[in-house]
Amino acid sequence: MGCDGGTIPKRHELVKGPKKVEKVDKNAELAAKWKYCALSQEKLKRPIVTCELGRLYNKDAVIEYLLDKTAERPNTEAVTHIRGIKDIKELNLTDNPEWEGERRNSKGDRYEDIHCGMFICPVVGLEMNGKHRFCYLQTCGCVFSDRAMKEVKTDICHKCGDSFRGDDAIVLNGTKEEVEKLREKMEVKRAKAKAKKSKKSKAAASAPTPSDSKEDLCCPPVDVDGSSSLQNGSESSQSDAAGPSGSSIDAKSSSAAASKRSIQDMEEKSEVFKSLFTTHNSAKRSKDQLSNWVTHTPYHF
Repeated sequence: MGCDGGTIPKRHELVKGPKKVEKVDKNAELAAKWKYCALSQEKLKRPIVTCELGRLYNKDAVIEYLLDKTAERPNTEAVTHIRGIKDIKELNLTDNPEWEGERRNSKGDRYEDIHCGMFICPVVGLEMNGKHRFCYLQTCGCVFSDRAMKEVKTDICHKCGDSFRGDDAIVLNGTKEEVEKLREKMEVKRAKAKAKKSKKSKAAASAPTPSDSKEDLCCPPVDVDGSSSLQNGSESSQSDAAGPSGSSIDAKSSSAAASKRSIQDMEEKSEVFKSLFTTHNSAKRSKDQLSNWVTHTPYHF
């Protein structure tokens, strides 16, 4: 078929050359980063989390990955740096009032704007569609546009009021250069945390236990000659304190002995005073004078 009726084919119609490399639309690629999870490639839905590299994920997808890392999933290289739930941060996003969701073009009779974002900046109102730079705060997770952070310079979050520093702002879906810088920053931070943890463990291992300290206190050091230095010191201290301290000790012992002496043996006390106590002979009763013990409500008959 063809080449009849006076048609003249051209060279590119007869000779097949190499296939042209398909170019990815940059706008569509940027819009996909802000609408789909970087791990599961599903549409983003709350709760949305991010990592220290600024990528967006669905929280349930990250939790499933952490629970079972051996399962086959697409784009697992995007989450290899996530070790646990502490390495992700839940974002505090602001909904876009113009976003109608999936019901907007259910019939297919309306124009669907792919650049309409689900979320906006709460300060200047820019949409999160890939055309504008956005960042989040590691302290509270609030998301703002880069323009808002530059125009309204402050150390307090515009949305929740928490304080933050300049290093706490992390770019979301940044360029390759920005991602590499964030990766280096993440590695340095983790190395410092690891070194700090190792120092704490070494300090805890080298610290003496309570039992060892008690043994040190109870067992004094012994000299080479076999005599204890602590005993020599105690003997000298006792000899030095023989005057006032010895007299005070004797006075205490005599007072203690006097307090233990019975009142009936004190000759300086009168008989009337001694009869007030149960140790006096008048207070003692014979067996005939003692009565049987009876309960108030006896239960025996």
